[in-house]
Amino acid sequence: MRIALGLVLSLIVVTAPAQEWPQKPVRIIVPFAPGGLVDNSARVIAEPLGARLGQSVVTENRGGAGGNIGTQAVAQAEPDGYTLLLGYDGTLVINPHVYAKIPFDTVRDFAPVAKLGDATLILVANPAAGVRSLKELVQAAKTKPFSYGTSGTGNTTHLVAELLKQRTGARLEHVPYKGGGPALIDVVGGQIPLVFTAIASAQQYVHSGRLLALGVPSAKRSSALPDVPTFEESGVAPFDVSSWVGIFAPAKTPRPIIERLHKELTVVLHSQFVKERYGVLGIEPVEITPAAFGEEVKTDLARWAQVVKAANIRVD
Repeated sequence: MRIALGLVLSLIVVTAPAQEWPQKPVRIIVPFAPGGLVDNSARVIAEPLGARLGQSVVTENRGGAGGNIGTQAVAQAEPDGYTLLLGYDGTLVINPHVYAKIPFDTVRDFAPVAKLGDATLILVANPAAGVRSLKELVQAAKTKPFSYGTSGTGNTTHLVAELLKQRTGARLEHVPYKGGGPALIDVVGGQIPLVFTAIASAQQYVHSGRLLALGVPSAKRSSALPDVPTFEESGVAPFDVSSWVGIFAPAKTPRPIIERLHKELTVVLHSQFVKERYGVLGIEPVEITPAAFGEEVKTDLARWAQVVKAANIRVD
């Protein structure tokens, strides 16, 4: 009798969190300022996810320190399912190697919930740069240096360029900006010849002819600019890099809550509403399990550690 009663109580403890949650609004902390790719990827899913959960889902921007401040806030939050993180690869798998001090442990402090998608990156050039393809750039950059802009030091676009340098020997000199917008403006204006950025930010300039698309570093071409070849098609192989976004919860969040969130987010990502808006952002929705997402995070942590070390990138 005692054994049976114990089993019943155990089942109640296990299932109660999923049945009772959520009883109030859920917050998604975005560790960057409003308006960028990471912020918009959260805003697109907030309303439809709230409709699925029966509670409002609100986004809260806590920018600063390359995403570390907002990320730390979620790491220290109660693991009750009401505070989530819009995770970004630049913060979770690159910052730990770039920053001298990091206020969180990516593997220890977070539980992966759902990968939302991969954002395609792109290398674009001012027409006056004198290169019209990645092959031409690599060849020219072996005899003279080319400057390239990114949204800052140690983010995914910066590391893609460093990886390209390491794979080809091209002389590429980094010019960090405080955001991708200013970098794009300068390459359009001819102040710098190249910029690595998200495809969503650059495609209007490519369509208008103000910038030339040299290549995308992902494994396949982007549906947003299908005529632009991949780095591998341009002779730099292997090369498969995109920038992912996903939802994470504080470690020790009850498993039933993680499973409920993953289930509802899967439905949301399959909706036409989200597909269309993610398409505008250049994000390809991805459906994998929380466990598989966690393994991808660990793989990326190891991969970028090698690139950062070889490039000697450090932020104090």
